[in-house]
Amino acid sequence: MKMNRMVIPALAVGLMFSAGTRRAAAQETDKTAPSYDMKAQAALDLQDLQKKFTSLAEAIPADKFTWRPGPGVRSIAEVYLHVATANYTIPAMIGVAVPEGFNKDTFATSTTDKAKIIDALNQSFASAIATVAKMSNADFAKPEKKLGPDANDGDMVYLLVVHAHEHLGQSIAYARMVGVVPPWTAEYEKKHPKQSKE
Repeated sequence: MKMNRMVIPALAVGLMFSAGTRRAAAQETDKTAPSYDMKAQAALDLQDLQKKFTSLAEAIPADKFTWRPGPGVRSIAEVYLHVATANYTIPAMIGVAVPEGFNKDTFATSTTDKAKIIDALNQSFASAIATVAKMSNADFAKPEKKLGPDANDGDMVYLLVVHAHEHLGQSIAYARMVGVVPPWTAEYEKKHPKQSKE
């Protein structure tokens, strides 16, 4: 649903502040080494998100990209371009440059062309993945006070991944509402025709 533009940044900062406070409290008592590498896991997750977003966009007919579930709600095209926008603007929180000519205020409504939108998704995910790949382990722990008193650059990566997952769920619901089965679900059902569906 359409939210005031000031609400999302406020929520992001609040989320990071809360996460940072909990993390600081947990670190005081838990000395266990991390069980996985956040950098590698985030990169894998973003690669999977890119594949799912683009394959879903490919599966949706071009004439459905302007479909929206109701007035004042993002269309299919706008959701995809919103995700692409965030793939640039969330890393920008820690100083990563956005592409030349990119306008965060207009990008999400800049086109309804299916091919251009898929290209925008691919480019934005490639940029986000490259950002994570360039980060060192020390970068993940680097304080980012403007995001919250206990926030660090790792919080930006967490927010990047969580945001994309949120809108993947939305995009799956949109696809179902216009009669499109997500390609990975269709593939699974083809291989396992007798298994019950969730």
